[in-house]
Amino acid sequence: MTTLTVVMIGGLVVVISLLVIRLSDKGVTLPETITLPDGTTPAAVTFGQGWIAVVSDDNRILILDADSGELRQTIVIE
Repeated sequence: MTTLTVVMIGGLVVVISLLVIRLSDKGVTLPETITLPDGTTPAAVTFGQGWIAVVSDDNRILILDADSGELRQTIVIE
């Protein structure tokens, strides 16, 4: 019983340590400005390597450059 307790406490310490290390990473960097087309209301945002995708409430996906924030591509969802 004591061995099981020690192993469980050790596992908990490892999980908490990994969470702290992972969450303290610098994370996602955003460009200074992101300009969306007029009348666009963002509903969701996701980040990729070198791009940002903004899902709008009018069924479009806007692909933006992660460095400059400029619009690269528009995908219409039908």
